[in-house]
Amino acid sequence: DDALLDGKQVMKNFLNLVASEPDISRVPIMIDSSNWEIIESGLKCIQGKGIVNSISLKDGEKQFLHKAKIIQSYGAATVVMAFDEKGQADKYSRMIEICKRAYKLLVNNINFSPTDIIFDPNIFPIATGMKEHENFSLDYINAVKTLKKEFPLALTSGGVSNISFSFRGNLGIRQAMHSIFLYHAMKAGLDMAIINAGQLSIYENIDPKLKNIIEDVIFNKHVDAADQLLKIAKESSIQSITSKNVHNWRKQNVNKCIEYALINGISDFIVDDVEKQRLKNISPLEIIEGPLMKGMGIVGDLFGSGQMFLPQVVKSARVMKKAVGHLFPYMKKNKEGKNLKQPIVIMATVKGDVHDIGKNIVSVVMQCNNIKVIDLGVMVPAQKIIESINKYKPDILGLSGLITPSLNEMVSVAEELRNQNINIPLLIGGATTSRLHTALKILPNNLGPTIHVTDASRSVHTLNSLINPIKKEIFIKNIKSEYSQLVDKHLKGNKPNLVTLKEARKNRKKISWENYEATVPEFIGNKLINNIKISEISDYIDWTPFFQTWELKGRYPKLFEDKLVGKVAKELYQDALDMLKLITTNNLLKPQAIIGFYKANSKNEEIKIYDKENNLINIFLFLRQQLKKSKKIQNLCLSDFIAPSNFKIDDYLGFFAVTIKNNYSSNYELDLKNDDYNSIMFRALSDRLAEALAEKTHLEVRKSFWGYSKNEKFTSNDLIKEKYRGIRPAPGYPACPDHSHKKDILDLLDAKKMIGIDLTENFAMTPLSSVAGFYFNHPESSYFGVSNIAEDQLKTYADINKIPLTRARKLFSEIIE
Repeated sequence: DDALLDGKQVMKNFLNLVASEPDISRVPIMIDSSNWEIIESGLKCIQGKGIVNSISLKDGEKQFLHKAKIIQSYGAATVVMAFDEKGQADKYSRMIEICKRAYKLLVNNINFSPTDIIFDPNIFPIATGMKEHENFSLDYINAVKTLKKEFPLALTSGGVSNISFSFRGNLGIRQAMHSIFLYHAMKAGLDMAIINAGQLSIYENIDPKLKNIIEDVIFNKHVDAADQLLKIAKESSIQSITSKNVHNWRKQNVNKCIEYALINGISDFIVDDVEKQRLKNISPLEIIEGPLMKGMGIVGDLFGSGQMFLPQVVKSARVMKKAVGHLFPYMKKNKEGKNLKQPIVIMATVKGDVHDIGKNIVSVVMQCNNIKVIDLGVMVPAQKIIESINKYKPDILGLSGLITPSLNEMVSVAEELRNQNINIPLLIGGATTSRLHTALKILPNNLGPTIHVTDASRSVHTLNSLINPIKKEIFIKNIKSEYSQLVDKHLKGNKPNLVTLKEARKNRKKISWENYEATVPEFIGNKLINNIKISEISDYIDWTPFFQTWELKGRYPKLFEDKLVGKVAKELYQDALDMLKLITTNNLLKPQAIIGFYKANSKNEEIKIYDKENNLINIFLFLRQQLKKSKKIQNLCLSDFIAPSNFKIDDYLGFFAVTIKNNYSSNYELDLKNDDYNSIMFRALSDRLAEALAEKTHLEVRKSFWGYSKNEKFTSNDLIKEKYRGIRPAPGYPACPDHSHKKDILDLLDAKKMIGIDLTENFAMTPLSSVAGFYFNHPESSYFGVSNIAEDQLKTYADINKIPLTRARKLFSEIIE
């Protein structure tokens, strides 16, 4: 809002730049300005769901509703400040009065969605020396409690740094105040906060004396609380106040040492510490339910509040597992195991899907929250899930899947649960799952509550809400209401504007084929690439998805500079490099690849494949975009990049399959099984190495085996950004949603025999770390996405492939109009 800036233009320019950066544009953007015109210019630019900060009743109801209608028309949410014609609310009663009035106006007058309302009851500085300020923080916390109780679908927010404004210049005191206030505000129900997350202390690590004094001030416990805090502030010039030093934590009593080891992921002393307690005639069960569970409870809280990150949590779980592993034989001997009461969750990757890294991560997080996890593994049929539910009597069932066919399988499991009259909460997770699919397709087929969980950190809140009998009822009620609104909005929303298949073909990619001469590959047929070393492909690793596996958002290597996650990311990266060295030195993984080139021509959406004698050996049918396009934008299909048969040109299509196989002994497998952190690390690296092998093989194809780009010179970063000529789309990805093409590719390459890649019934590849796809070499070939198709293309697909329409509908259930 600088007076010398053209605010509207600056907002527009900035948001347009943001829109081009996927890692930023994927998250909701909050637009903040005191000038309404600047906010409105921002609303016109943001993609997806935005948030406006803020509107209030200070200019009266008419202006308030006028702005709210504009926000509503853009599908955005808004922060509503506790501010009316009389001024800002600075007492509990005024906070509630204004927020209630605003809520009724929004919901009753203009049908504004309650889930798009974010109340900010106002956080003001405390310990200012003025008596009238003493209750500010307590009033705010109580207001949050009341608002969450009366308006459960609405959210709450606040500018946390305001609380410590009277201590500006003393970073240590401010940091501690923010952490302690946030801790208690979140317990009261605070949903979001404006705060520098990189400058938060871990609540448990704050000096107990300082913590008590700050809590006295926050809750206004006695008249001289502020004076005591001011006294400490004058005596202290520290930058960060914590009670535990890396060199002296071992001086604490044993229980505190156990807690500290769990919170900080230090496994060096844990067996000695729990053994000391056991030798004092403390039963193993008491040790587990005492300091071990207390420590893991703190870990769960810190992770749930965003103060710990997934790699740290998994390290904590490793310490816990090591401690319990030592105590378990004694529990068995004393027959104590049966007395350990924990909520039970059954986890399974559904039938036809072999991907489990996400499921394993969530399982670790559950164990950190004192939940017993029964992991049924991968490719689990519905019948086995039902049998396990009857056997173990779980509190919750969790289903996972990565590939799109798994979505239909999840619906089948839900139907079977209904048929068996089983009513337990069902959690849905995995890369292809979504809230909308869960609400639209799975929930109606299930008796019990059905909840979509986006990632491990979100699962903590969901699990705690479902396990706590007090929270469970209102949580399920809110979820049902939220999902009902989501489905209604979807059904009432604008349908995709599709053209007919005939019209889409007319608007196909126009390539000038008359004078085109295709580059002839070095050979026609298949070629096995063996004796590949890990050291040869590790330079081709794209590290950004590796960090995303661990729920650390950001691009490599910029991620290391991030104030919030940079330190954790660096530690994780070093651990990954150490394991990569171990894998390379001991040949723990075996890379293999096979490629093939064949003559090809196209007709409409088909690509016909011929051998060197021009015998037709296969036909690949792809899907064409059918969304109506603006001028000069074509409706693309992969077949557009292969010369049509009527031009009588010999064109070519390439195929590839690569895999990273386990090559270790059963002893090492056992070590991984007993170490969640290294197990997840190993799997994540294996997946990245498979993609790296695909990248390196494609490079060799372009420069040598096919040779259409012999002189290219690109850096690793250029390769990740796909600056080279040609594309390598894979079945199941946006340009080629048809997973069934994997079978044709693997059969053509004889990949099962040559490198051991097989398929499940739902087209998931084994070994897990495998990639297969096509090579297109035309200079104009590019990636795109097929997001929606109409009934006419679906019928054409079924007719050409000679399969029932119902089968085709099941294959493409996610993209049918």
